[in-house]
Amino acid sequence: MSEDKVYLTSEGLENLKKELEDLKNNKLPVAIERVSATRVVGELVENSDYTQAKQDLAFIEGRIQELEDVLNKAQIITQGHGRHTEVSLGCKVIVGFNGKKSTFHLVGEWEADPTNQKISHESPLGQALIGKKIGDKVEINAPAGKLTYTILNIL
Repeated sequence: MSEDKVYLTSEGLENLKKELEDLKNNKLPVAIERVSATRVVGELVENSDYTQAKQDLAFIEGRIQELEDVLNKAQIITQGHGRHTEVSLGCKVIVGFNGKKSTFHLVGEWEADPTNQKISHESPLGQALIGKKIGDKVEINAPAGKLTYTILNIL
């Protein structure tokens, strides 16, 4: 996988586009107005509101630049429907661990959200799962020791 590409599902791409639109159309104008309004309130050296407004504006501008860069490098993950023969980016993988089943969705790093079972293909578990088939076992080194997962199904 290429380092100059950012892998996103179509849902992830839309979420980033919405965030960018909100930043440009809503948050940026408010931040600019806040900087302007706090600038006129006395000494700039001692004006903590002005300093905070400038920092907030810089953060928003940085986030806009970051999102534009990501969107320019975006590569959509094609999510096939039906069975897959091996784990790849975009797949959902059902694994067994200690007698329990878990389902993980392999996504790009920008969409990773472990609390919602979305794991990055660059995470230790994601890297171990890529290219594996149903019935394969993968071992992950974790702080608690080695964890062994068995691939039960690939969706």
